[in-house]
Amino acid sequence: MSRSIEREIRIEAAPEVVYEVVSSPEHLREWWPEEADFTVVPGGTGTIGFRQGEDVMQVPLTVLEAEPPRRFVFRWDYDGETATAQNSVLVTFELVPDAGGTLLRFAETGFDEAAKSDELFADHTNGWDYFLPRIAPYVARLVARP
Repeated sequence: MSRSIEREIRIEAAPEVVYEVVSSPEHLREWWPEEADFTVVPGGTGTIGFRQGEDVMQVPLTVLEAEPPRRFVFRWDYDGETATAQNSVLVTFELVPDAGGTLLRFAETGFDEAAKSDELFADHTNGWDYFLPRIAPYVARLVARP
């Protein structure tokens, strides 16, 4: 059985807004990592950082697809300079227009190809279950601003 994390969330905002929220480092910092610094173009690289006590754990990230306002795809959580299917997991945000809002389809795959541990899979599952529900309220606050 393949290990993957898949979620769907409906967000009351246009795909253009949701795309910025799931791809822009300044917006990501509002709902996911404490730090985010990467270039939002295919092949763009950088890091995201998660606070762990006094320290910040830096995790490398490589953008594979940046197709506003429909898809944002990146590989992350790897050692070394280059993300590959054998050393990283793949995150896909697919945005589908839906009755004036957006259906956000999220998937994280590659745990099996990259031989990632069951512990990491469980950690990522718990993490996304915590972070993904934070997107819609953040978008609501963003679009409500004058």
